Amino acid sequence: MAWLVEELNRHIYNYHVLDAPTIPDAEYDRMFRELQELESAHPEAQTNDSPTFRVGAAPIPEFKQVTHSVPMLSLNNGFADEDVDNFDRRVREGLETKQVAYNAELKFDGLAISLRYENGVFVQAATRGDGYTGEDVTANIRTVKVIPLRLHGSEPPAVLEVRGEVLMFKGDFASLNQRQRETGQKEFANPRNAAAGSLRQLDARITAQRRLRFFAYGIGLLEGAELPDTHSGVLDWFDRLGLPVSKERAVVTGRDGLLDYYRSIGERRASLPYEIDGVVYKVDSVADQAQLGFVSRAPRFALAHKFPAEEALTEVTAIDVQVGRTGAITPVARLVPVSVGGVTVTNATLHNEDEVHRKDVRVGDTVVVRRAGDVIPEVLSVVLERRPTPEPMRYKLPDTCPVCGSHVVREEGEAIARCSGGLSCAAQRKEAIRHFSGRRMMDIEGLGDRYIDSLVECSLVHGVADLYKLTLDDMLAMKRLADEREGTTPETVKQGKIATKWADNLLGAIAASKNPPLERLLFALGIRHVGESTAKTLADWLGRFALVRQAPIALLRVLPDIGGTVAEAIAEFFAEEKNQQAIDALLAAGVAPQGEHPPKAQLREKLDEVNLLAALGIPKLTEPRARQLSQHGVTLESLSHLKVFGVFGLPATVSGALEEWMAAPGNREGLAALARLREELLAQLPEEAPAVEGRFTGKTFVLTGTLPTMSRDAAGALIEQAGGKVSGSVSKKTSYVVAGAEAGSKLAKAEELGVTVLDEAGLLALLGT
Repeated sequence: MAWLVEELNRHIYNYHVLDAPTIPDAEYDRMFRELQELESAHPEAQTNDSPTFRVGAAPIPEFKQVTHSVPMLSLNNGFADEDVDNFDRRVREGLETKQVAYNAELKFDGLAISLRYENGVFVQAATRGDGYTGEDVTANIRTVKVIPLRLHGSEPPAVLEVRGEVLMFKGDFASLNQRQRETGQKEFANPRNAAAGSLRQLDARITAQRRLRFFAYGIGLLEGAELPDTHSGVLDWFDRLGLPVSKERAVVTGRDGLLDYYRSIGERRASLPYEIDGVVYKVDSVADQAQLGFVSRAPRFALAHKFPAEEALTEVTAIDVQVGRTGAITPVARLVPVSVGGVTVTNATLHNEDEVHRKDVRVGDTVVVRRAGDVIPEVLSVVLERRPTPEPMRYKLPDTCPVCGSHVVREEGEAIARCSGGLSCAAQRKEAIRHFSGRRMMDIEGLGDRYIDSLVECSLVHGVADLYKLTLDDMLAMKRLADEREGTTPETVKQGKIATKWADNLLGAIAASKNPPLERLLFALGIRHVGESTAKTLADWLGRFALVRQAPIALLRVLPDIGGTVAEAIAEFFAEEKNQQAIDALLAAGVAPQGEHPPKAQLREKLDEVNLLAALGIPKLTEPRARQLSQHGVTLESLSHLKVFGVFGLPATVSGALEEWMAAPGNREGLAALARLREELLAQLPEEAPAVEGRFTGKTFVLTGTLPTMSRDAAGALIEQAGGKVSGSVSKKTSYVVAGAEAGSKLAKAEELGVTVLDEAGLLALLGT
């Protein structure tokens, strides 16, 4: 048992403090379970430093009071350079010296704690309280894995009281709030509140579920050991004892050294993994600290130099929306200007419609605004007691994009709403062109980000169709304007020469892209959820671009691997008038997909009336219920004319849902149009050829990373020639993942799901080549 305790504590320190685990999680878990079993059999031998205490103790009725052996006093605050000047002057005068060495460290935004160790073993933890008396949070502190339950070293002091801060890192805070949202619980306002709330749980098992951290920064009572000569020496000693100590500290000299440290940390503040609200200066010499002593309840030898406040109160004057480069619609609060973190803030993000409603932000409200470093300001909360009367209306996201007028869509289960005018929306223009021209889409070689930015900013390209109207004069004008904007003049221009080869090459690449395979054109349009695999399915099964453009949701749903969400995204895209205009302009510019063909013969089976009825998306109309309708002679055409639905033996809930769906505007007409389209397609379909079995028939492959000797396109072609299917995402249905160098998340997902992973040689071996 003693060996297991020592080993497990060592691994906890390596993992949680050093971030350098030395054994797999499974091995740690095995050792932990073994210790639990032994302690259960021999409870009298359980020691106070056992890691099994870290899972949390049973709930307690209330916290006991603890009197601090040495008071936990507060620090004097400084806010301006002048405060630092005065602090340094007073210290020099008190010590009668011209220069003082200080230890400069971070002022964490957490909860102050005192830890008591006796003969190296942790025995008690208490909150700061009023500085003289705090609350006993020993059981909760045991769950904080970075805090050692036994100090390192063979000769620990008889008594050591360590002062420090319990806090929650930003990433752990975000994860905690995500869990709170998913379980319908109230979110925490900031990491400090989350840390304080977690540490003051009467049930330590709840604390154990939240990842708290700790940094030691001071000392209280010390018995049985010699105190180091300097404060920096104390922190170094803590580090050797296995106590977490921040590495963001330095010994500096004089007021210039203090201010340099303050500004350096201020510049890096936003990138730190935890929240801080300032820095702390302490005279480094312990003897000098004793000579300076205390005034009131604060030491003369220390100063907390605070950063400008990151939160402030202001009023919401309007709520507008911004359209991102991918079409994301973000509500933004327009504010009465207020200084936050030393910067005047006039706007703050509200993230999405759900967040606006969760925080219940309305025009006219007084709100708490936060700005951390260079992070975009956000509205944290509403001061409800200041809400004006009469009460302002609840916020509603606009139905149309404020930039292009296209309709705004929000998919079920998604927090983000998006503009549907991907090809025509000015806010998305650069991103749409960048995607359109990519190697795996239209493959316009040489059209990089710099040229795209310049073409758009010079108003030469307003949509993808404009690429095919560009002339040599346009290209040269674009280059000239870009050079002027960047303040550069090429050497050839200085010599009176105008280089045109680059422009000729680019125009040639654009012209060469006019006749792509249909699947590449579909992928290039940037339809949400439509990747290479889905684009290929559409091209293979429907055959013609015109048919894809007019395909209703029910037809799209019956195609292989196209679910309801993807089908709706495709139909929404082509239903948007501005997208249709952009596509018409593209076709008018001479873009025409090559290799179009009649729909796939196997589509005949997919066009079965039962399949299409079940794919209509009518609530409760499942495939068995659709078959029941079909057995009563109901067709798509006849259903569009029916007025009564309770005569087919359907449950009342199903016939009621059917009746409600048919009453919605446009559904009857859409059903009749689907019936006509079905008949047209059946008339066009070729006779189905006998199925040819391939080596990979029925197998699904996912390609990731860089293969040694072939491109992923070439590997995909070999798989498809052998009857297999290439997918863009890994799922339980994936047969194989073919991974090359620098394989990323898809490889990790395959390993997580237990999907067989092949390299290039393994794929070729399966192919028998």
